Amino acid sequence: MNVHLQNILDNLQQIEQLSDEQKAAITKAVKDADKEITILEFKLDRTEKVKRTTSVLLEETIEELELKRKDIEEANSALQKSLEDLKAAQDQLVQQEKLASLGQLTAGIAHEIKNPLNFVNNFSELNKELIDEVFEELENMPPSDSKEEIISILEDVKSNLSKVLEHGSRADRIVKSMLQHSRSGDNQKSAQEVNPLIREFVNLSYHGMRAGKNPIQVNLQLDLMEDVGEADLIVEDFSRVILNICNNAFDSMREKLNSQSQNEDNDYEPTLRAHSSLKNGKILIEIKDNGTGIPDTIREKILQPFFTTKKGTEGTGLGLSITHDIIKAHGGELQIESKEGEGALFKILIPQKSNES
Repeated sequence: MNVHLQNILDNLQQIEQLSDEQKAAITKAVKDADKEITILEFKLDRTEKVKRTTSVLLEETIEELELKRKDIEEANSALQKSLEDLKAAQDQLVQQEKLASLGQLTAGIAHEIKNPLNFVNNFSELNKELIDEVFEELENMPPSDSKEEIISILEDVKSNLSKVLEHGSRADRIVKSMLQHSRSGDNQKSAQEVNPLIREFVNLSYHGMRAGKNPIQVNLQLDLMEDVGEADLIVEDFSRVILNICNNAFDSMREKLNSQSQNEDNDYEPTLRAHSSLKNGKILIEIKDNGTGIPDTIREKILQPFFTTKKGTEGTGLGLSITHDIIKAHGGELQIESKEGEGALFKILIPQKSNES
């Protein structure tokens, strides 16, 4: 019984003026009140338990909803990323289609240039031979002022023809490189001298940059070891390696040059160095620039397909990814060293062709 009610009953028994019937009635009322209080205490206790249980369930529900909210946010973020990747992939496919069309156009132009170029080179050689024959005939003529004058003129003509032939031959090599680069090929490897390949495509990349938008002057340094020898290469594929790395280097140096153009004390000179050597029976090709370098935050991403730091459709995000794949397909490896603000060094290791037959 409730303590307070019990006190009432104890005090009730001590009151002599009340009859037994009155005491019994009051006692009954007190006991009924005690029962009501007990029931109310039980209900209150049960209500407290329900409240505590509800509070726990509510907290768990809130935590679960928070987790679901985070999951939804992550899912939305992943969907947004997928949407951006798809859009980037679509843009790159369009860009690749344009590049493929450009490659076909380049091949057609190169073919058209090659025919008149062959005439220039062939007739230059023929004229040199004819001049040599004239010299032989002049030897049989008696000395005279007119003879000396003719010899002097012929020597000038022969010298000019030599220059025409020299530059014509260089133009022919460039046209062959363009055709080789635009040709799909049969994916067959063949023994190739590595140094001429490096020299040709570093120069081709440089002149392509000079002929494009925002050309810059770059100091080219070709340091090619003479006994590097040959490697088994798919030329039209491996040429892309040299072009892609050089193109990225020129972009990096242009960016650094533009950022320093406001500096009055600017003495920055863009420099690209291509070096070849032998290392543990392999050919090492190093291409180093002194551009902006590669930030640590993106170092791990630059070989991923479609990753690019260039705006809009200026970059496909496929250059270095394709470069890496081509090098691996040739049994080689690509190493990248860079310090932000000081340029990047690309090291390509490929197997040297064995001299054994």
